[in-house]
Amino acid sequence: MGRHSPDNIAMLWIKAFHLIFMVTWFAGLFYLPRLFVYHAMTDDELSIKRFETMERKLFFGIMTPGGILTLVFGIALLRVYDWETLAIMHWLHVKLALIALLATYHVWCGVLLVRFRRRANNHTHTWYRWFNEAPVVALIAIICLAVLKPALGLSS
Repeated sequence: MGRHSPDNIAMLWIKAFHLIFMVTWFAGLFYLPRLFVYHAMTDDELSIKRFETMERKLFFGIMTPGGILTLVFGIALLRVYDWETLAIMHWLHVKLALIALLATYHVWCGVLLVRFRRRANNHTHTWYRWFNEAPVVALIAIICLAVLKPALGLSS
């Protein structure tokens, strides 16, 4: 197929949407735990309600749809390869493991959101500051794997 075949153009659109929704998802993964930091430091009712509303809207309105659509378009990108090729793409195995950890982190954020809403938070703002760093480390690793795979000898 030519460089501008319909299949190649469709794949470029899928890749573009995958990246758009990945940025959306990460915006939530970065910001929600930061809201938790400030929420954990708050004790007045008006601020608590405001944080609960912001956290709920971010989690359900931006972060979760972004995460789901990132996975949907990422899976669509995988369809290009046959199983034998996927089996030897070791960099991709590491990337997919990191994405599984991010999905777990996402769910954990949802659990923490519910705990705040039930007034059952048992972590300090300092704990949330450290918790907030996990997606940063994952993003750095994922981007480096995807971009530097040839330089790292991981292209197959």
